Amino acid sequence: MNNNRNKYKNIAVLGGGESGTGAALLASKHGINVFVSDAGKIKPNFKETLIRHKISFEEDGHQLSRILDADLIIKSPGIPDTANIIAQTAMIPKISEIEFASWFTDAKLIGITGSNGKTTTTLLTGYLLSKGGINVCVAGNVGKSFAGQLAESDHDIFVLELSSFQLDGTIDFKVDIAVITNITPDHLDRYQYDFNKYAQSKMRITLNQDSNDALVYCADDPETVNQIELHQPLAKKYPFSLHPIAGNDGAFVQNEKIYFNIQNNNTTMTLEELALQGKHNTYNSLAAGVSAKLLHIRGETLKQCLSDYQNIAHRLEFVANVHGVSYFNDSKATNVNSTWYALESFDRPIIWIAGGIDKGNDYTSLIPLIKKKVKAIICMGADNTKLHQVFAEHVEIITDVSSAEQAVAVASFLAAKNDIVLLSPSCASFDLFENFEMRGNRFKAAVKRL
Repeated sequence: MNNNRNKYKNIAVLGGGESGTGAALLASKHGINVFVSDAGKIKPNFKETLIRHKISFEEDGHQLSRILDADLIIKSPGIPDTANIIAQTAMIPKISEIEFASWFTDAKLIGITGSNGKTTTTLLTGYLLSKGGINVCVAGNVGKSFAGQLAESDHDIFVLELSSFQLDGTIDFKVDIAVITNITPDHLDRYQYDFNKYAQSKMRITLNQDSNDALVYCADDPETVNQIELHQPLAKKYPFSLHPIAGNDGAFVQNEKIYFNIQNNNTTMTLEELALQGKHNTYNSLAAGVSAKLLHIRGETLKQCLSDYQNIAHRLEFVANVHGVSYFNDSKATNVNSTWYALESFDRPIIWIAGGIDKGNDYTSLIPLIKKKVKAIICMGADNTKLHQVFAEHVEIITDVSSAEQAVAVASFLAAKNDIVLLSPSCASFDLFENFEMRGNRFKAAVKRL
């Protein structure tokens, strides 16, 4: 177990959300003096947890003198490095919650990162391992925080969804299996609009791996391959691809069949058997399957689980068929690449609901799909200027709305039988909604009322 766990006596946690509260709980459990400070309001459920566990906290501003008493700061991933409090406490070492949590467990760690597909891949991997009889816990950027889960109980394996923001605060953090689903432009506003800085953050997942560890990656993603060539990770590499791959170990598709070849242990199934259909979901299934095989999950268990898994909410989630029109909720698509996969999945005319807070998006990659598949665009955001600028000349109808209810009403008016209505915003949700879940739930509720 990490020697750092006994090194620090006073810890300040910046941010009182899921990550910060989890870190505070874990610190308190191990007898460390901890103080939580949030520049804004702490949500009632987190505040109640802190009070119940007698953890000191403040909200609506930072008491600098109290934070300066700390010998370590745990920074929540939502706080940018440009925040004033970061400069004001520059002399105090800072780490992320996942770095901190890793000090308190000897469990095997599977870390899953990427611009798209990481949530589905994380949950699917956890499902495969649990069905294989492993004492596994899913945490990180999905569900409960790593520290919060560990404060409740340890496990044999943690499957962690890891964002670039979480990886930015790691130093000694090490995963046994690293999974990189893809690296495409996202969150560039946090990286000075420099794609290479964002890509390097993703590659931090491999930073402390050695030759006994595994790196599972998409061989079809040019930037992932490029970054692996640049960084030369020490871990043994297990590529996955929609095409046959060179070498012995990995997973690939050939003649409508999937082949998992891991350490001379082979499993084969057909594409048609996959519960999660669509090109992007094939990638997710390949990545999860390779990780499961590396942990010796039986071939029959793997095939059964990949055949019966139910997809997560807000990721290409079928909502309803109303008067012959199919409605899909892809609210979790907060970047262009996610929307590209969603549009690519359908072969019927699409009414596309898009918009929100632009994160430096380049929409031009969508133009060929828009011209081929989209009959109307409904812009649901506070500022839709960029969507109009890019797509107005490529679709016959492009219109603005200011709520999910209006979007569904307009879509139902425009839709003909056999059309698809797809909410796949390509943008963050915070202009009109608290988060992407609220956006998706409002959309689903509006569809249900039809």
